[in-house]
Amino acid sequence: MERVGEGVEVLRVQATAHPHKTTNIYFLEAEDGIIVYETGSVTNAQEIGRAAADRGGITRIVLSHAHADHRGGASQLDAPIFCHPAERPGAEGDCWLEDGYDLSKVEDPAIRDAIPRFLRELDGGPVVVEGTLSDGDTIAGFEVLHLPGHTPGQIGLWRRSDRVAIVSDAVFVWDPFTVDGLSGHVRLPPPAIRPDDAAARASVRRIAALEPATLWLGHYSPITGDVAEQLEGAAGGE
Repeated sequence: MERVGEGVEVLRVQATAHPHKTTNIYFLEAEDGIIVYETGSVTNAQEIGRAAADRGGITRIVLSHAHADHRGGASQLDAPIFCHPAERPGAEGDCWLEDGYDLSKVEDPAIRDAIPRFLRELDGGPVVVEGTLSDGDTIAGFEVLHLPGHTPGQIGLWRRSDRVAIVSDAVFVWDPFTVDGLSGHVRLPPPAIRPDDAAARASVRRIAALEPATLWLGHYSPITGDVAEQLEGAAGGE
């Protein structure tokens, strides 16, 4: 576990297919336990549950979005689940592949052919969404940000007091459709998982306008330094 800021820790779990990749699970302190933002893949559920139990247990799960490597563990954790209203169909169904992936944009044929099987291995299946969170709502001292583009209802978290932003897959520093997926420069979600290009760029620019001091992602290490400049560069690039 690593401290993100006051009342926030991150559990960085190793990815199975990409040995250099981590998926980040965030633990937000609440009065009666822990709010978990992101649940990784189904194989991460036990590790999340153990870490949360040491901190008072899970009071609520917040899904950033419904892709398999973010909702996968949720079905195995005993807590009410929340997401954005536009993400509810994906969270409660199996449309994460049909609605969010354009496999024709994945250049490597071996990777392209393996993706459907791989996603099903990561996924814990549909979940029951107990409630929704919309832009401007607050949880554990963070403001909810609606950041569409990668998916229709992706949400991030923003805390003005220390300028910490947690934005899941609104921002990437890696390419999941290469063999090693090594980390690199700040970028948009790849074209194969960027169904709404204009919305994705607008979301990155919105994050940049907040001028975060630290930007935490769905995968890999946080972005520091001149975060806004790096984001503006990503929003204007590929």
